[in-house]
Amino acid sequence: MTDPRIRPATPADVDAVLAFWRTAAEGTSISDDRDGVARLVERDPQALLLAQDAGELVGTVIAGFDGWRCHLYRLAVHPGRRRRGIGSALLAAAEERFVRLGGRRGDAMVLTRNEVAHHAWRASGYAPEEHWRRWVKPLADPAD
Repeated sequence: MTDPRIRPATPADVDAVLAFWRTAAEGTSISDDRDGVARLVERDPQALLLAQDAGELVGTVIAGFDGWRCHLYRLAVHPGRRRRGIGSALLAAAEERFVRLGGRRGDAMVLTRNEVAHHAWRASGYAPEEHWRRWVKPLADPAD
């Protein structure tokens, strides 16, 4: 494998990203649908980063910046391509984006049960903050 090409997603990538997440990402959220991802790409065209190798989608990360904090979501690497530096390349691109935008700290959303991801995040210099707990409230009925 060559070094992956990292690029921002475009509206044309939305369906491929959703299909990729069904294979490579763990769990889903209320906004993991065509409308949610399309809104993300439209609102912040540089946030959803894709890793490609020979034209194949092999990894993703969402590097969201709200002007105050840097948030990382959906770091996912194709199961057959893990442990080859793709996740590290995606995180490096996300962190470079944050620094360019004036960000000072990256926060990652990582499922508690995803022990494999915990090792990858720690290897990249991230650590859990056990004194925080995520609180959520759906703002719309998922059936809508």
